[in-house]
Amino acid sequence: MASRPRALPSFLPLLLLTVAVGLMSPGCRSVRPDLGPERTLEAGVPESFGSQNAKAPSVTWDFGDGTPPRTAAGVRHAWDVAGRYTVRALDGEKELARVVLTVVPRPVLRAVPEDAQTVLYVPRLRGNVEGLVDFYERLVGSRNARSTLEEAPLVPLLLRSLAGGPTVVDPEEGFGFFLLPDFDGVVALLGVTDMRAALEAVSRELRGAGHRVLPQEDGSARVDPVDGGRSMLLFADRGYVYLAVPDSPDAPEPGETVKALAVESPDVNVVRRRVEALSGPGVSENALLAELRGKVRDGSVFLFSAPPVPEAEKEDMPVRGFFGSLAVQADQAELDGFLSSSRPLLGTARGPASALLGRAAAGPVAAAQLSVPPEELARLVFGSPDSPRRQRTLERWRTQGLDAEALLKALRGDVAMLVYFDAAAFFKSFIRDQRPAPKGTVVMEAGLTSLPPVLQLVQKQLQDNGLVFQKETQGSTTRFRTRLQEQPVTLSLSPERATLEAGEVLSGRETGDVGATLRTRFGGDAFGPGHLSLMVDLGRLRSDLAGARSVPGVGQGQLLASQVFVGALLERLTPLEYGFLDFAPAEGGGRLQGRVVLRER
Repeated sequence: MASRPRALPSFLPLLLLTVAVGLMSPGCRSVRPDLGPERTLEAGVPESFGSQNAKAPSVTWDFGDGTPPRTAAGVRHAWDVAGRYTVRALDGEKELARVVLTVVPRPVLRAVPEDAQTVLYVPRLRGNVEGLVDFYERLVGSRNARSTLEEAPLVPLLLRSLAGGPTVVDPEEGFGFFLLPDFDGVVALLGVTDMRAALEAVSRELRGAGHRVLPQEDGSARVDPVDGGRSMLLFADRGYVYLAVPDSPDAPEPGETVKALAVESPDVNVVRRRVEALSGPGVSENALLAELRGKVRDGSVFLFSAPPVPEAEKEDMPVRGFFGSLAVQADQAELDGFLSSSRPLLGTARGPASALLGRAAAGPVAAAQLSVPPEELARLVFGSPDSPRRQRTLERWRTQGLDAEALLKALRGDVAMLVYFDAAAFFKSFIRDQRPAPKGTVVMEAGLTSLPPVLQLVQKQLQDNGLVFQKETQGSTTRFRTRLQEQPVTLSLSPERATLEAGEVLSGRETGDVGATLRTRFGGDAFGPGHLSLMVDLGRLRSDLAGARSVPGVGQGQLLASQVFVGALLERLTPLEYGFLDFAPAEGGGRLQGRVVLRER
């Protein structure tokens, strides 16, 4: 006899029914929300959690940053400050799921649209801005620096953050300015920890400066400048505050009032749309920027620029872009930059060495050199051969009776200038006239390959300007002598060089290879063949002032008192010790290096 199936225990149907009802109940939390793996996010950038399905059950979300919990099936949340946060999905007191997130500062370049043509930025405020502000204040004076900085977009809020205390500025994020191709103006941006509070703080700063701030329904604000210029736009996006500042309007036409021009620029809203539509890495992964970063040393502030060049001008302007850094250390700032080019800059050959720098009086307070092959000099001045620009320039010179092509071919490619200070003449004039006036000598020299075109140009310019001059010829050298602003000026022309001397007569100075001295001082091949170099040495000027021991016709007491007064005056004007800049062609473009050194405190 077949066995019969055993009856289900009496409680089992009740148990199954209870489970089924529980599964259908909207309050059930048996479905565990998927929060994803542990990951890294950027401050200010919202992240999504949970489900967007309208039928999905609601849960309570704890974001771990002290903000109030939210109850919903799906949410978006952004963390204002970098750190590690635990996000939990809760059913009452019961934890359904959790994930640990690492929030890092959002790089400033990721907040700049990818097609920005120029970006000047500080990547991280902490450790960078303090030194930059201190150096700038020392260079131009505290009052002048503060006045200038207070007028720059968003800078006042940044300066307030340096004073310590509570601030909405994020010291781990960046600050900068950028230009967009479809906006006529500049955009400033600043990383903040609370966008709403930051907008309010910037609005207060702008009102305090006299501007009119008009909040908009979308959270932005229109800013009408106190000077009646075009309206600015203030807004926030993903951890950064932006201020779009249109270019100033043109001067009013006769009969037109400034008020008529003080209308909102239609361009400002373009900026906001471009920023809010930014979904990728922004300009941070620009291919040219990535290429140039490895060629430049680290620094406190950086500049990247890659403006488009019209096709018709690419032959004359082969530059692809520039990237440079400024590193500030105590009392000096170092510039390092690279100019990228689609063809060799200044030609494949190096320019000639300067004859003047190789045999000049020692101790200049300023020096400059241009060393460029003649054909490249012609390209820079007139444009590429057969280009419309060159044709227009040549025709303009022809109407003046000059052959520009012949003139440029007469140049060897080296031009140099040296400036000397004459302390004795300075003190004599200062004591006599009771006011400081520059005294010294300027010497300029250009190498020549042909004399007639240069001689023709000089004689025509002297005659056209109505200058009274004396002309003398000695052998193959022709000299023109005149006076400008009571200073003697002599121009000497020979088949090898053109030399201009203006000011006091150089005497009593040792002569030698000034170029070699400058190269030893500044390193590399500065002031050498193929380089464009510039130097200003106020340390040498101070030394010349303090070193004057006697001046004919001036008493020792008068001289000493004048030295003390002028030294103190110079120190008040600027603490600059010396400045130096050098550009030289390199593989793939050219390297720009510079240095500004302040006098020791």
